[in-house]
Amino acid sequence: MSELIKNRSEILFLYDVTDANPNGDPIDENKPRIDEETGINIVTDVRLKRTIRDYLINFKNKKDEIFIKEIVKNDGQQKTREERIEEEDIRTLEDTEKLKTKYIDLRLFGATICLKGKKSKKEEKKEEEEAKGQRGTPPITWTGPVQFKYGRSLHKVDLTYVKGTTVMPSKEGMTQSTFTERYILPYSLIVFYGIVNENAAKETKLTEEDVSLMLEGIWNGTKNLISGSKFGQVPRLLVQIIYKKGNNFYIGELDKRISLNSTKNNDKEIRNISEVKIDITNLMKALADHKDEIEKIQLKVDNRAAFIKDGEDVKIRDVLNGFKVEDLNF
Repeated sequence: MSELIKNRSEILFLYDVTDANPNGDPIDENKPRIDEETGINIVTDVRLKRTIRDYLINFKNKKDEIFIKEIVKNDGQQKTREERIEEEDIRTLEDTEKLKTKYIDLRLFGATICLKGKKSKKEEKKEEEEAKGQRGTPPITWTGPVQFKYGRSLHKVDLTYVKGTTVMPSKEGMTQSTFTERYILPYSLIVFYGIVNENAAKETKLTEEDVSLMLEGIWNGTKNLISGSKFGQVPRLLVQIIYKKGNNFYIGELDKRISLNSTKNNDKEIRNISEVKIDITNLMKALADHKDEIEKIQLKVDNRAAFIKDGEDVKIRDVLNGFKVEDLNF
């Protein structure tokens, strides 16, 4: 088994969407989430975690190692978390350790587990006092070692309403097709920021291999969301800054240390990655200021993403030449 995580690290992930809906709001006509005050597109951390889980299930043959997933019963209803825990025969505090051993996503993102302490009538009579310690106890919460903030676009976005028609009528007796409607974003360049906490990793037994799979899921999972609402998503930059052991240090707010330069007068007019450059001036300053705290930087870059520093075009690998840099190979 891979070694447990011993170093704190920060993650910065940029991806863009074209003519798609990166994260619909089910209580608002499934529209892309947009901050009404700023016009910024918002993507929840739950959406990114789902992307990672789906990739591990569908492309890495990890279906049996993912706990939070859709399982439909014969009656068409989804299994609840409580039903899953009951299936796993989790009745005591000691039993919960089996879940950490078995499920990657619980080691990464944590969980809240409710113990029912169910016993047969014979067991209840024989072990009544023992069972009292389990029945009615508060939920057990494992803080996830990996935490992501909401993703936010680096620019204002243009919410677009698209209407079409279906080929088949929607109701019996109708002879004509019906209208379809959806909301999309012509373009959005989104940044996610996260932390891998080595202290919480001790509790969930998070390993180096788990984090490597997660990073692969972030990049390839985003690229492989090929559905009606998500097709058009492309990963552009993934950076993991790994700090030296033992000092609980991290820079913080890496997402606020990058900005966007555009050839358009209005951000809402942006339609392509070729029309923007990512300004990493403040990010590089922060990394340089804390160089002695950094053990290494892992990196993956899409070659169509353009970067600037201090107003000049740069290659991100070139400006990181003072650090130990490793390519993420997936």
